[in-house]
Amino acid sequence: MTVVRLDCDPAGRLIRCEASGHAGFAAHGTDIVCAAVSVLLRTALEVLEHTDGVQVQADTARRGTIRFQAKQTGTVPVEERLICVADFLRTGLSALSADYPENVCLQEQSF
Repeated sequence: MTVVRLDCDPAGRLIRCEASGHAGFAAHGTDIVCAAVSVLLRTALEVLEHTDGVQVQADTARRGTIRFQAKQTGTVPVEERLICVADFLRTGLSALSADYPENVCLQEQSF
């Protein structure tokens, strides 16, 4: 099972996201559920990395694990972007979890 942890602040701004594990829907390299999770997470990460005023720390070195955290830097307003990325991940991962409950688990926490 792929477990995704999504951490946001009380306003809904993304703080960090971490995913690990193999969905187990199909063999490694052919698993559409793992691919869907990867696309969602990597797209969110790319958006954040290309957002002025956001500092991103990411770890994508190990296959089957992705971690990233984002924080505002400077004075460029990025609150809406961090909320939007969190909503994007929540919506996509919730849909996957609903469709594949034995393969994807979304855990959310607000700080």
